[in-house]
Amino acid sequence: MPTHASQTHVVILGAGVIGLTAAHVLTEGDGSSLFKVTIVARDMPEDLNSQAFASPWAGAHWSPMQADDRLVRWEKYTFDKFWSMIPTGLVRRLPSRIYFGVEDAEKVSAWWRGIVRDFRVFPSDHPFPAEARSGVQFETFSVNPGVYLPWLKSELESRGVTFVRRRLNSLDEACELAGERGAVINATGLGARSLFGVEDTKVYPVRGQTVLVYSPNVTEAVNIFPAGTTKPSEATYVIPRASTPGMVLIGGTYQSNNWDTSLSIPTARGILARAKVLVPALAEPTTRIHAHNVGLRPAREGGPRVEVQSVDVPSEDSLTPELSDASADTKAGLVVHAYGFGSAGYQQSWGAAEEVVRLLKENLPQ
Repeated sequence: MPTHASQTHVVILGAGVIGLTAAHVLTEGDGSSLFKVTIVARDMPEDLNSQAFASPWAGAHWSPMQADDRLVRWEKYTFDKFWSMIPTGLVRRLPSRIYFGVEDAEKVSAWWRGIVRDFRVFPSDHPFPAEARSGVQFETFSVNPGVYLPWLKSELESRGVTFVRRRLNSLDEACELAGERGAVINATGLGARSLFGVEDTKVYPVRGQTVLVYSPNVTEAVNIFPAGTTKPSEATYVIPRASTPGMVLIGGTYQSNNWDTSLSIPTARGILARAKVLVPALAEPTTRIHAHNVGLRPAREGGPRVEVQSVDVPSEDSLTPELSDASADTKAGLVVHAYGFGSAGYQQSWGAAEEVVRLLKENLPQ
């Protein structure tokens, strides 16, 4: 077994679902002996009420997004991984219906029908909701972030991963912490806009507002895309939670470039009204409102950034916060970026993490 001194130190910036999953993949098998992993973040998995990162507020189930070949690969890998976790109780097998405002459900679902289980197209005489003209049903999964994120942290701590609550201002600081032969995984989400050395202006927030209710007779996920798009500003979806019987997440909104994390009562009323039409069981007397949630999804123009970057440490930019060893000679720092997943963080997490770890291992100095 390698000694502690011979381990490669990997610093992961961000303790959301992407950073945690990357750490999990990195420390699988003999990884915990090959890598010393430190997760540095302002917000930790137990901070489930924090609005400063998106992971606690996510719908955390599989639903189709716009995709390219890379994303489809991540989606399939992640779906299969979560499906294999159903016996653990962390993941719930969930029947699902999706309705579209276009007639050709076959066409709009072509790329993902092979990912989900038991896929079927509704016949033309199906009783569609008023705004829908076609639809599909299939088996998917859901995860409860309030249970899943702390579980990931516990698993990582059992493998020797260290968690440090700290806000780093620059890639230089992260690379200094990783050490001369170390590496950094940048999973900062929206923080990639302001992290010195990244400053990615393609990153933007998508405001999501949801209502968490107790409604024991709701047993399937239901989505409707009235205009045939997967990103309407008002998205109506109903998602039964895993691990907490009877709890159902109702949404929602998809408001690009909206940084407002305050609760909108009119929006909440609209969410509930639309959801009750879509799923009448929500109107039953047993339904009780449990919480209102507002979070910011970390989206990015052009899609997620998962790639390697070699950076000079310290940076030559005079505005870079000074390092503790300001006299150090310039050296190359290895950074693997992993941010900008928007609404798809959970459903792409395991596939993206596999790619992140592969890129890191392929580019480590020999």
